[in-house]
Amino acid sequence: MAEKAVPTVVLVHGAFADAASWSGVIAELQGDGIPVVAPPNPLRGLASDAAYVASVAAQIDGPVVLVGHSYGGAVITVAGTTGNVVGLVYVAAYVLEEGESLGELQDRFPGSPLGANLKQATYPVEGGDPAVELTIAPEAFPEVFAADVPGDVTRVLAVAQRPLAAAAFTEKASAAAWKTKPSWALVAAADQAINPDVERFGAKRAGATVLEVDGGSHAVAVSRPKDVADLIREAVRATSA
Repeated sequence: MAEKAVPTVVLVHGAFADAASWSGVIAELQGDGIPVVAPPNPLRGLASDAAYVASVAAQIDGPVVLVGHSYGGAVITVAGTTGNVVGLVYVAAYVLEEGESLGELQDRFPGSPLGANLKQATYPVEGGDPAVELTIAPEAFPEVFAADVPGDVTRVLAVAQRPLAAAAFTEKASAAAWKTKPSWALVAAADQAINPDVERFGAKRAGATVLEVDGGSHAVAVSRPKDVADLIREAVRATSA
């Protein structure tokens, strides 16, 4: 019997970050010969972002494991219904139910320091009024997003962050791929951007295999790339077997 192909890992970043946030994880996976792609997440809305990630996955020859950080978890929940996606990995992420929004999931639990430290700006929308986008106030970024990352790194990350369209918080997930695909979840136990209980709840509801990282900040992929890569490796092994 022929061996199944090793899945390609598609790393989907979340809000206030970019694909470079996966650099340490990419190095770990490439060191094991695991094919990996880290596309830009547009951060303009759940349906459109998921459609983009789904199109990236669908154009890959062979099976795909989708990995989503933070808001990227909501994106892969929808995009994961793509036919060649064989597994989902959530990293300090939102794991939505079909018909649920980020805001609705968050509101089940006490808020995190993120909400009080968001800055609003606007961006142009063709044919319509300007829309609102959000970033983290730079002075709050280290504590809220990356408390276990060295200060010189967080100062760079704070000014390089990519904004999220505010509408993404209220847009409802059109599907929940974890209902038909196996899932894994890393809970960042010291997360100050997403209440860790939000991560735990979503992971449990999805029946995910869970790894909890004590002291892990929201930027756990930056601070603990080996831990994140180890969970992804587990997903790759399980979906290759």
